[in-house]
Amino acid sequence: MSLSEATDSLKVASLKGVGAKTLERLGKLNLHKVHDLLFHLPSRYENRTALMPLGSVRPGDQALVEGQVELTEVIARARRSLVCRISDGTGFLYLRFFHFSGDQLSRLKPGARLRCFGEAREGYYGTEMVHPDYQHIADEDAGNVDQSLTPVYPSTEGLHQKTLRSLVERALDLCLENSGILHEWIPEEQLSALGFPTLFDSVRLLHQPPAGAAAELLGQAQQRLAFEELLAHHLSVSRFRNHMRQQAAPVLRLPDPVSKQFLDSLPFALTGAQNRVIQEIATDLAAAKPMMRLVQGDVGSGKTVVAAWAALAALSSDSQVAFMAPTELLAEQHYRSFSHWLEPLGVQVAYLAGKHKGQIRRETLEAIADGRAGAVLGTHALFQEEVKFHRLGLVIIDEQHRFGVHQRLALREKGVRDGQYPHQLIMTATPIPRTLAMLGYADLDVSVIDELPPGRNPVKTSVIPSTRRSEVIGRIDDWVKGRRQVYWVCTLIEESEVLEREAAENTAIALAGALPKVRIGLVHGRMKPVEKEEVMDSFKSGSVDLLVATTVIEVGMDVPNAGLMVIENPERLGLAQLHQLRGRVGRGPGDSFCVLMYQPPLTPGAKERLGILRETSDGFVIAEKDLELRGPGELLGIRQTGQVQFRVADLARDGELLDQVKATAEILLDSHPDAVEPLLKRWLADGVRYAEV
Repeated sequence: MSLSEATDSLKVASLKGVGAKTLERLGKLNLHKVHDLLFHLPSRYENRTALMPLGSVRPGDQALVEGQVELTEVIARARRSLVCRISDGTGFLYLRFFHFSGDQLSRLKPGARLRCFGEAREGYYGTEMVHPDYQHIADEDAGNVDQSLTPVYPSTEGLHQKTLRSLVERALDLCLENSGILHEWIPEEQLSALGFPTLFDSVRLLHQPPAGAAAELLGQAQQRLAFEELLAHHLSVSRFRNHMRQQAAPVLRLPDPVSKQFLDSLPFALTGAQNRVIQEIATDLAAAKPMMRLVQGDVGSGKTVVAAWAALAALSSDSQVAFMAPTELLAEQHYRSFSHWLEPLGVQVAYLAGKHKGQIRRETLEAIADGRAGAVLGTHALFQEEVKFHRLGLVIIDEQHRFGVHQRLALREKGVRDGQYPHQLIMTATPIPRTLAMLGYADLDVSVIDELPPGRNPVKTSVIPSTRRSEVIGRIDDWVKGRRQVYWVCTLIEESEVLEREAAENTAIALAGALPKVRIGLVHGRMKPVEKEEVMDSFKSGSVDLLVATTVIEVGMDVPNAGLMVIENPERLGLAQLHQLRGRVGRGPGDSFCVLMYQPPLTPGAKERLGILRETSDGFVIAEKDLELRGPGELLGIRQTGQVQFRVADLARDGELLDQVKATAEILLDSHPDAVEPLLKRWLADGVRYAEV
């Protein structure tokens, strides 16, 4: 290990004054190494670089003041407190402490000189500061103030700001003594071309900005750190991608006669976009390297039939297919589609979900293990240890963001056989913003189905308050008389299936009373699968006019005659989920409508979300906005794995850096490979990395 690598890994325990308790508290903030401290940036700053005369302090001012204690007493009025009055000749100020010790009382004696920082307010005796940050100072130090702004750090219980400031200061001093702690792994010519300051200068500026430091200068320093953090994550994914490109995979081809037979059996013609994506997939499968392709397509663009074509290519090449969906409802929908399309071609299609027990489960597992089941569809149950595949050649995952990267990779590992890896096809109806795709899906090639089938019109969306509920119900009556069907979606803040069921049941009862001639069905997460399927089949067949449901229908429902959706309390849902729900309508001929019926008053954030839904049906625009509002965790499917939790970078703010990040990563991998591992260790710490999966 080089000296720079060794010093880059210095533990915070090596800093003077870090005892067991402090070490434990630092650990709660994931501050284990010296460079972790240096990258733990302030959330804000306080200006303690100038003293304010006590006579000038007004309620509401946040000020640094000095004064001599004139009197100190404990007052029992209303609430017992320690009150201390200080003066500087221009005026006086009261300091009030509700929590204090005997030692504190004895030290705040008349004549003591104090320097205090806090927010002034109007008190019982006059202007006061409650629990100010204060220190005793010697006469010779009077007037000597800080030369830089005071950082305020994210902290945890028991870890004081003074402790954090002191530790960061020691870490910075250590950097001056040993440049290896923040060694520059990005080549100097690259830094110069990017116009970035050095890493150390950036870190020091962010922790100790001088008074009056320009926001632009601080922003540049922050971007320098964000750039390196994004670079480390991109390198991790790129290295994994390169590693996978060196692996072998079975060659999968779909003979032209079988392809024609399959496509001719469909009751619709594929769009140009679908045909283009199929060709991209065919090229990948015909190579002896693992396909790693992400297919993006908005709701209703026809991703499932593209996946079925890919599955048929695997099956025709004597390989099995695993198709994993995030919910039983969606998995069952895909199972029915695959059975309908593939069984006439002689394929045995199996379904495996967590609900399957006993003999049914055993028989399904046996059919998967001996290869009789060619196409296997299911939920998370597919990557459980007891599931053994005979010759898995293709893994298809729908709505990838709901699983997380590592679950996808775990299913891939099940197909490793004779040194060959299965191909991977990832699908999502939640368009991935470009910035997110460049980082979170950099190991995947991307295909986009950017064309909807003929006759699909954008859904007209309106946002109305719940005070117009009766008006909406009247509209449903007219809609059903026109022989069209309706969804009514109930949402709750609490993630409780019991409460959701009660809300849906109460809504169904109320609507039945208001619409006596309308045939109403009810579906929620607490129903048995058989009951749920019966209701949904009734809705699909047209024997139910109005389906009252929880968000269980978010994906998997395809009823072309349903052209109206009412979503109650949409302000409780995120943009992506609302867009998915809205995608259940607009799947047939004629105009379709979505009514977002909110409970007033709306928060500014909710108003913005609903406004976006009203203004656009473009999934990519919605995804970009969702990234801004929610951050990358949920969209990437990494919240549940704890993988990419950025310390400095913010994709909504720093997304413009990603093109330069990608270019720099290629330079490092090609010309400076020795820099890659240290950067990964610095920024990814002990977290899971793609390359280690």
